[in-house]
Amino acid sequence: MFIFVLQTIWLYIGELAGKDLDAGIILKFLLYFSPKLIPLVLPLTILLSSIMTFGSFAENYEFAAMKSSGISLQRAMRSLTAFIVLISLTAFFFANNVIPAAEFKSINLRKNIAQLKPAMAISEGVFNDVGDFNIKVENKYGDNDRFLNDVIIHQKSTSDGNLTVIKAKTGELVGSTDSEILSLILRDGNHYNDVPQNDPAKRANKPFTKSYFEEYVINIDISNFNDVDMEDENYRNSQNMLKISELSQSIDSFSTSINEERQRFSNTIYLRTGATQFANNYTPKDTVPAIENSVLELYDAEKSLQIVNLALGTVNGIMATVDVKKQEFRNSAKQLNKFEIALHDKYVLALACIVLFFVGAPLGAIIRKGGMGLPMVIAILIFLTYHFIGIFAKNSAEEGTISPILASWLSTLIMLPLGVFFTYRATTDQGLIGFGNIAEPIGKLIKKLFNRRKETN
Repeated sequence: MFIFVLQTIWLYIGELAGKDLDAGIILKFLLYFSPKLIPLVLPLTILLSSIMTFGSFAENYEFAAMKSSGISLQRAMRSLTAFIVLISLTAFFFANNVIPAAEFKSINLRKNIAQLKPAMAISEGVFNDVGDFNIKVENKYGDNDRFLNDVIIHQKSTSDGNLTVIKAKTGELVGSTDSEILSLILRDGNHYNDVPQNDPAKRANKPFTKSYFEEYVINIDISNFNDVDMEDENYRNSQNMLKISELSQSIDSFSTSINEERQRFSNTIYLRTGATQFANNYTPKDTVPAIENSVLELYDAEKSLQIVNLALGTVNGIMATVDVKKQEFRNSAKQLNKFEIALHDKYVLALACIVLFFVGAPLGAIIRKGGMGLPMVIAILIFLTYHFIGIFAKNSAEEGTISPILASWLSTLIMLPLGVFFTYRATTDQGLIGFGNIAEPIGKLIKKLFNRRKETN
């Protein structure tokens, strides 16, 4: 758990650094994020501890003493099996209740932290949202990085967009830690301002005004920069925040919504084709002119061209609408797949604890090695295989390549026969791999070939 928490700190160090956060906020962030690590930590812990424990038993001949006393491997594993089942049930309730609450808390806390401005309001090389301005500088230098080079400023506007752009070769930040006003002094620059036009013909010319300045001062109010409520919890749009009952309800409603939207879209496209108007506008005649190649032969060249252009415009418009809608349906299906994966992951965590125990315990008895050496290596290799299979399967399921249900259970289903195989070989006092069963047929084949060659000679 400690290793994964350290990995979390490094993963989110960019969000925590430079925010002037106190130790309480950082500890709260780690506390809220830690429950989400349980699905990673718990299966690995059970696998590693079972290999180490039973490997130590076998290494110290304690299994030999048990068997000489009439205690089989199954009986030796009985109490631990009951304990693992209890852990699995606890993990299930933990995944269904604690992890969604921690996800809710952690995501909202991350969003609140993201709103905090760094101690220095302007960073190099990117546009910084500072008050009513978006400011970008090439580099900063001098005492406290107060001097700026190549300054670009977009002034925000509530009505017609960003109409004002200010460029300056140099700038200087003037302020103090006690002041709520940050003064930006620009030197040797230009002030550009787009001129809105009501006449569409003049709008195409994109008129603007330009003025030059030697020095220009902008005062920025930074009093509200860090006025963020860290307890705000308005964000709720995540499948990992929901319990099983909420996920089931969301999946049902989401599936129904997607199917209804597809049906409405198909009806709309059908109506746009005009096929419903054929019966109203068509009057049959006794004689029909012969058509050799195309129905356009019935019209003159001008009308034929109009019909073709109208048809092309209609088809292109429908195709554009279909392409946009396809992407919307793809995103909706991807979101639905995420909900189904989140639902089954809660069940998978409980079963994975049991399956990995029956992989690790007999494997430790087979390899007959305890401690943190070989068991650690074997446990990490097995767990990485288990974990990466799950990741690849879930990524494929989100894109719709495989079923979300299969993706959630795939890695556990692969480990299940491995656990059965190891348990069988440990129970029957066989090694990890029956090398004799492999070497004996090869030896017989080599001996047979040698005897045949000898007879030929």
